[in-house]
Amino acid sequence: MLGRPEYRKALVFCGLIGIPVSLIAFWFLVAIHQLEQLLWTDWPKHLGRQHAPWWWGLPLLTVAGLIVGLVVKHLPGRGGHVPAGGLHSGGVTRQALPGVLIAALAGLPLGAVLGPEAPLIAMGGGLALLFAKLARAPETESSTALLGAAGAAAAISALFGNPVVGAVLLMEVAGVGGPQLYAVMLPALLASGVGDLIFTGFVHWTGFATGSLNIGLPTPPPLDWADVLWVLLLAPALGFLVHWVFVGGRYTARFVTTRTVRNTTLCALGAAVSITLYAVATGRSPADAALSGESALTDLARNPHAWPVGALVAVLVFKSLAYTLCLGGLRGGPVFPALFLGGAAGVLLAPLPGLGLVPAMAAGMAASVTAALRLPVSSVVLVVLLLGNVDTVALVVLAAVTSFILVQRLPQGPQIPAFGEQPSRPATAPGPTAPRGEHRSGPRDDG
Repeated sequence: MLGRPEYRKALVFCGLIGIPVSLIAFWFLVAIHQLEQLLWTDWPKHLGRQHAPWWWGLPLLTVAGLIVGLVVKHLPGRGGHVPAGGLHSGGVTRQALPGVLIAALAGLPLGAVLGPEAPLIAMGGGLALLFAKLARAPETESSTALLGAAGAAAAISALFGNPVVGAVLLMEVAGVGGPQLYAVMLPALLASGVGDLIFTGFVHWTGFATGSLNIGLPTPPPLDWADVLWVLLLAPALGFLVHWVFVGGRYTARFVTTRTVRNTTLCALGAAVSITLYAVATGRSPADAALSGESALTDLARNPHAWPVGALVAVLVFKSLAYTLCLGGLRGGPVFPALFLGGAAGVLLAPLPGLGLVPAMAAGMAASVTAALRLPVSSVVLVVLLLGNVDTVALVVLAAVTSFILVQRLPQGPQIPAFGEQPSRPATAPGPTAPRGEHRSGPRDDG
């Protein structure tokens, strides 16, 4: 295949497309960040407040829900993928680009508990197809899939700042290799993690060295068996909790389908109420429980002692509720809120005997994001990249694998439609598949 002229041309074209897609993705992320800063930090300070008042999210998220509901009802592509269904790369079209951009720019800065990764994937794929159309490149099924994946990878790499994460994530999201991919990769991933754990333990216990790629960066205390035992207990528990957050999001998505505009606005308002309850209960900024959690996760990792136990418990409860409603009602990505919930749980549980902050956060983030995405390899790569610490890789792998195995065996809730499809509402008891003989016509959607 590498020797075929058409493939080489497609490879060069994908490389060229990566330039404008990455630039547009960069300014898209800048716009979201600047709007978040303006709405949740600058404006409250201009009003003479140290941080946003407790009621701040109520008007912002109500407006976000109304705009997203109108986009979902009236624009092609329905604003993008429903985030409760995880990350997807297929089904993107050029016509869906305006709806994806409007839904993301209206929902994310106004407080939606979602990240920008899903809109970036849709935007990158749509832009690649648009540029291919402008260049009058031949359109075939294989070329469309190739260009869409290349554009999505270029856009998502701009978010994570690492091309490896973008490539690995898109490989798993696109389902390269089909179901056999997990059948092969999961045992290999687990065996690699266990092997690394045993190897690290023997180096520590015996004092012998076999050579190392470590260039001398400071490292946390060495791992021990207490870390492993706690991870084997905590990772399934966190995976279980995040899984049911997503099941709740899928039921929320089904609720939204009956009256799109009204119910989307109600879901956004419900998320705002959860954020408000957090601010009232803790006296802290509602921004802690709103937004994607990307900035809050950095603050949490750098200043864990600035978060009292009560604030950690409250943010886990109320951000999870808001996350559930946003997963089904608004548009965005599920990655960063899951990472934040796992990190907050890690900070809360770090004082357990023999655990510690770094292993607890590593295991918590790996278990949570794996339960959210069902992409164990991408989750491991992403968490290791965020931590910047190779000594916790074995714990990250164990947490990801145990979380993935558990959530795969649990009830999944209602199915989520593909990109741009009108969801269907079963007439009988909910479940992942429609019962035999069930009426399958679409629901009434009168807004």
